[in-house]
Amino acid sequence: MSLRILVLTNLFPTRWDPHRGAFNRQQFERLGHRHEVEVITAVPLPERLRGRGAGQAPEVTGLHLRTFVFVYLPRVARSLHAFFWAVSLLAQQGRYLLRGHYDCVLASWAYPDAAAAAWLARRQGWPYVVKVHGSDLNVQAEDPARRPQIRRALVGARAVVAVSRALADKVVALGVEPARVHVVYNGVDHARFSPGSQHEARHRLGLPGDMPVLLYVGNLKASKGCLDLLEAFAPVTLSRPDARLVFVGAGECRDALRVRADELGLGNAVHLAGVIPHADLPDWFRAASLLCLPSHNEGVPNVVLEAMACGTPVVATRVGGIPEVVPEEAGLLVPLRDRHALTGALVEAIGRPWDIGRILEHARQFSWERNLQSLSDILEAAAAAPPLPTSLPT
Repeated sequence: MSLRILVLTNLFPTRWDPHRGAFNRQQFERLGHRHEVEVITAVPLPERLRGRGAGQAPEVTGLHLRTFVFVYLPRVARSLHAFFWAVSLLAQQGRYLLRGHYDCVLASWAYPDAAAAAWLARRQGWPYVVKVHGSDLNVQAEDPARRPQIRRALVGARAVVAVSRALADKVVALGVEPARVHVVYNGVDHARFSPGSQHEARHRLGLPGDMPVLLYVGNLKASKGCLDLLEAFAPVTLSRPDARLVFVGAGECRDALRVRADELGLGNAVHLAGVIPHADLPDWFRAASLLCLPSHNEGVPNVVLEAMACGTPVVATRVGGIPEVVPEEAGLLVPLRDRHALTGALVEAIGRPWDIGRILEHARQFSWERNLQSLSDILEAAAAAPPLPTSLPT
């Protein structure tokens, strides 16, 4: 059954942020091969004003793409962001949007995206599904003003898609019937993310060929643990002075990382590589001795799945859905904000003879083919299901 699907989200590449939401881009492109999919992406006003990355829109095949500027007051009245999100959407895309005849709406991110999309879908009589990712529940739903809005959006959805069992449990705790909550792990493009020669990858990237290379991939912000990683790396160099730490990504902590690395005397051992296009990441994973991701909260980060698909072991914090996807044969997990434990895990991982074959065997279960079949089934069932009761919690 082919559907006309409207996707509403902030997590998708735009001309102002072409690297955003690579996992959604991969998923929705593939969804567009099965259904008619229209994606409307929210561009936050500060990002639009800065013009970051402004240029040609990224090439995305098989989708109808639109954007709108999400107008709001930064750091003010966050509990009203869903209202501002909905008003911004309708003011800029309403004439086009309200003429649409959609079989199903997919809101990807709980707040403010799903809270606003749920109101619009109920108003138009469109069935909707919500996809939750991580901090949209782990952080946003802990706020007493935002939690009821998130709860109402989730309870009113025909289905909720969670990228981990840990997130699914939080959705159920908010009052959603367990039968309407589905765990669908993100996928990996195994044709692109695959094992290869570490020596050749390092040669292409200009990295040292005979020393430990610890890799971080993600936003450079404190909640991702990048500062924790730098502090934990310093003692590693006492036993492994040849070790190198590479940060791939951009963010608010970039300057702080550079300053702190110099203060620790690690200037030559720490490399800030900046933003790398998603298509170029496989060589970085192949070149690394291990991937390090000491996040403070997560759903299931795709960089972990992609690293394992390249045969690279992982050191990460035991938070969110990470323990669900990183078994002992593929990595080491440490407690949140425990820098001493993180240092120990980094040293142990560097010295351990990892069985690459077992890592690859585990990683094969995370495929976009399996992911898309599950998501498509969920959306088709949601479009065909009878309406939910109109009496929803406030």
